[in-house]
Amino acid sequence: MLTGKQRRFLKALGIALDPILQIGKSGVSEMVVNSLEEALAARELVKVKVLNNCPQEPKFVGEEMAKLTDAYLVQKIGRNLIFYRRSKDKPSIELPR
Repeated sequence: MLTGKQRRFLKALGIALDPILQIGKSGVSEMVVNSLEEALAARELVKVKVLNNCPQEPKFVGEEMAKLTDAYLVQKIGRNLIFYRRSKDKPSIELPR
């Protein structure tokens, strides 16, 4: 579980990120979940864009993908979602205590 201080720290880092994954008309599919898994393994902090043609609401998409990838949904602003999952091999983001 992330503390408020850690969440604020990750939000500040996430603002500068560009979305590397887009969720469109297929919604939360296995392919999208696998792509997010790979991105989280490589980067730890990932921004995702939910397109207007997505059949689900961004809030539902964020909660579902966080659950399926065992990641934290750090922030949802409009149609942008920021996910965080600590790397098991080489953690690059040091969270404040």
